Amino acid sequence: VQLQASGGGVVQAGGSLRLSCAASGLTFSNYDMGWFRQAPGKERELVAQISRTGNRIYITDSVKGRFAISRDNAKKMVYLQVSSLKPEDTAMYFCLPKWGSAWLENSWGQGTQVTVSS
Repeated sequence: VQLQASGGGVVQAGGSLRLSCAASGLTFSNYDMGWFRQAPGKERELVAQISRTGNRIYITDSVKGRFAISRDNAKKMVYLQVSSLKPEDTAMYFCLPKWGSAWLENSWGQGTQVTVSS
C-alpha cells in the first residue's frame, strides 16, 4: 500500500487548503479512509473519516464545521478540505486506510505539512 498526500502549505489564519491523498496497492473502494494529523510534541489524532461509499462521515469536534472529507473511488483519492484555519491546525496531515476496525498502520506515508500563521 502506498499513500501520497499533497496540497499542504503555509497559509494565514482564516485561509483554506484542499489536501489530497492518492492511494495505490489496494482495492481502494473496499476501505474506509481517514485523515490524521500530528503537531510537534503531540500525539497523532484522527481528524476525519469516511466510509467506503462515502455515506458515513466522522469529523472530530475541534474541526467540525471547518473541515470536510470526501473521496473519489474511481480515482483512488481522498480529500480533506480545510477552511477557516487556525494556528492550532498547524500539523503534518496523513491519510490512512481502515479495514473493518483496523487502521493499516504499516502504511503511513510522508504526509503533507499545513502551517497556519497568525
